[in-house]
Amino acid sequence: MGQTGFSAPARAYLGFVIAAGILCVAGAMAEWAPADAPRFVAYLLVSVGTSLLKVRLPGIRGTMSVNFFFLLIAILELSLGETLMIGVVSAFAQTVWKSRSQVKVVQMLFNLAMLSITLRTAYYAYHYYPETGLTIDFPTQLVVTAVAYFVMNTLPVAMAIHLTEGKPLLRTWKETYFWVFSYYLLGAVFAGIHKNLADSHGWAVAFMILPVIYAVYRSYSFYIEKLESEKQQAEAERAHTEQVSNLHLRTIEALALAIEAKDQTTHDHLQRVQVYSVEMAKALGLPEVEIQAVRAASVLHDIGKLAVPEHIISKPGRLTPEEFEKMKIHPVVGAEILEHVQFPYPVVPIVRHHHERWDGTGYPDGIRGEEIPIGARILSAVDCFDALASDRQYRRALPPEEAMAEVVRLSGKSYDPRVVECLQANYKKWETLTHAMGKDTRKLSVEVAVRRGTPAAGYDMTKEETAVRKPVDFLSTIGAARHEAQVLHEMTQDMVSYLALDEMLSVVALRLKKLVPHDTFAVYLKQDGVLQPEFVCGDEARLFSSLRIPMGAGISGWVAQNRKPIVNGNPSVEPGYLNDPGKFSVQRSILSVPLESSSGVIGALTLVDGRKEAFDPDHVRILLMIASKLGQSVQNSLRYRSAEDTSMTDYLTGLPNARSLFGRLTEELETKDGRTARFSVLVCDLDGFKGINDRFGHLKGNQVLQEVAAVLKDNCRSNDYVARMGGDEFVMIAHDIHPNTEELVRRLVAAIEKVGRRVCNDGTLSASIGYAVAPGAGCAPEDLLARADKQMYAIKEGRRNTSGLVSLLGQVGRKEGIEGKAATTLLQ
Repeated sequence: MGQTGFSAPARAYLGFVIAAGILCVAGAMAEWAPADAPRFVAYLLVSVGTSLLKVRLPGIRGTMSVNFFFLLIAILELSLGETLMIGVVSAFAQTVWKSRSQVKVVQMLFNLAMLSITLRTAYYAYHYYPETGLTIDFPTQLVVTAVAYFVMNTLPVAMAIHLTEGKPLLRTWKETYFWVFSYYLLGAVFAGIHKNLADSHGWAVAFMILPVIYAVYRSYSFYIEKLESEKQQAEAERAHTEQVSNLHLRTIEALALAIEAKDQTTHDHLQRVQVYSVEMAKALGLPEVEIQAVRAASVLHDIGKLAVPEHIISKPGRLTPEEFEKMKIHPVVGAEILEHVQFPYPVVPIVRHHHERWDGTGYPDGIRGEEIPIGARILSAVDCFDALASDRQYRRALPPEEAMAEVVRLSGKSYDPRVVECLQANYKKWETLTHAMGKDTRKLSVEVAVRRGTPAAGYDMTKEETAVRKPVDFLSTIGAARHEAQVLHEMTQDMVSYLALDEMLSVVALRLKKLVPHDTFAVYLKQDGVLQPEFVCGDEARLFSSLRIPMGAGISGWVAQNRKPIVNGNPSVEPGYLNDPGKFSVQRSILSVPLESSSGVIGALTLVDGRKEAFDPDHVRILLMIASKLGQSVQNSLRYRSAEDTSMTDYLTGLPNARSLFGRLTEELETKDGRTARFSVLVCDLDGFKGINDRFGHLKGNQVLQEVAAVLKDNCRSNDYVARMGGDEFVMIAHDIHPNTEELVRRLVAAIEKVGRRVCNDGTLSASIGYAVAPGAGCAPEDLLARADKQMYAIKEGRRNTSGLVSLLGQVGRKEGIEGKAATTLLQ
């Protein structure tokens, strides 16, 4: 009742009780006329003293003292005014003496008023019968008085607690006060004994009963202390239980993280499976211990996959029989791991049997029907539903309705019909919940042989000894073998005949289609941990050439990382395509093999087809034979490309070199021949560059050359070209700018001078630029460069006479017309 901010009903109730108490005290004081003052004072002192002997009441912030014995004695022997005075004073002492919290005025007034009403009610209950003339024996009077005192002293207080603290009225009264009713009756007995002694021997002799009352207080206090001790012990046991529960929870979370680290299953999948499983356990009316077991097992059911090789777990395609034998051990290993956690609920049987089937065809033990633990039956159906509705390495997610339809189809075969019916009725509702929201020396059974079960997607029959062969025509087989040998021979010759990678792969793709029919051919090469499309052709070339596949991801990434082929995988799981609704393909089968060279895996060769199950073991065999040679040929072509790039590139600036320049000029002249479109060839020589080398050193000179190269490239358009001839000479090919060539020259010179000021902090660096326009007379590459070079040196020579620069430019322009121009900037 020490709370503030009471509700309106609570304030009204408290006000009513306080007002009624004041009226009771006022009325009694108006009639008070003490007949025996010494006895009144003695009873008052004893009552105040015994009010300090108080004990705590369990469950509320309240106390009770033994002074109610003397309040009952006062009711029997004193007037109403004297009784209320003793009650009010002793209640005040009880409230303020050694209070554990600050006493509030409202609390004080309520306690005093409540006791005043209680005493007045009990007083009239005792004295009512003699005044009415009714005959009633003394013991009955005592019992009626005690009952009235108990009811009026406890029930209104429970009402106040109900209104201020929100606790249930009757439960509070029953649990907190009702059990002390016997002490009120005992108090009535002592009050009756005291009255008889006082009537026969005087009121002073009656105080001999005080030791007995103190003994009752001590026994009551001991009883309350025992209750408190038991309560504390129960709370300690509950806290220990919570600690153990939290420990199990942390163990579950840690093991779940271990599973996620090995398996590519997402945390969202585990969360959904847990929500669905727990809600289904509740819906089916399972006991709490089974619900907790389902809660833990739903997260830990795949912990045994820690003992399965990672390449099997992450394989984005069908498992071979050998791989599936390894996969089937995970329920057994998972159960063995969890046996040592010692969960307080049956988690282990659920984990061991979550791959059993209703018809007995599951694994590892082949049990059926009701023999399968109910938790395992729940988990298997839920796990299947969520797996179908989630993206996996080997296929894309199904819509929830289609996933549910598939689970229903398997009802009575793989899954408990009652479980499936519950899942079908509630899966949409449960989906909304997922959004709200000692030393072990034993060896795990990783070598155990599980004899039962088949993979849901069927076996990968790529090995000849496991493939089921159809009867064949031997003559056709011999003919096909000769054709295959001929094509493979021609393909091998093509691989060594072409040095250009694109040309070689184009021929290989054309010939390979005769042996392994396909719609799309793709070669992905490894660069910085990512497979980049090097060559893609076919129906879906645009789509598959847009993919960038991390090593280990998707089908091609898995193949390249694990050096194992995948046949008839799902093309839609390749990264960059899986979760992009804008990328759609009708391709349904994929065959991918690793490409290896002498330096290791360099990429993957992937074929895609629109037919389901388009590839067979013969196709895998052929592709592996080709890949063994193709990988080295690709490596050789890459080395040739690198060498060719090096021979055509200036090592310092990264620009094309003189060899590349002459080849480009030849191509440009052949392309432009006979057309009106023109291009300009600009020759740039740096002025003052030798002085920079002499003053600052060759490292600073190299920096100048690199920054000048960058400036020239920045001033190029996408169809222009810039190269380094050698030394401090650069050449630019600019298309269709003849009328504006001189403006380009001025812009380039200004940019080069800016480089000099930034690198050397002075105006030492400048440039002389001459140009020639093609086509025109003498349009061989050497002629164009000679004309532009001649004009550039003429301008450089003319720098010595600054005043004649404008005249010289005019003369040169009039003489050369559109065939030669020159410009320069002089050092200021």
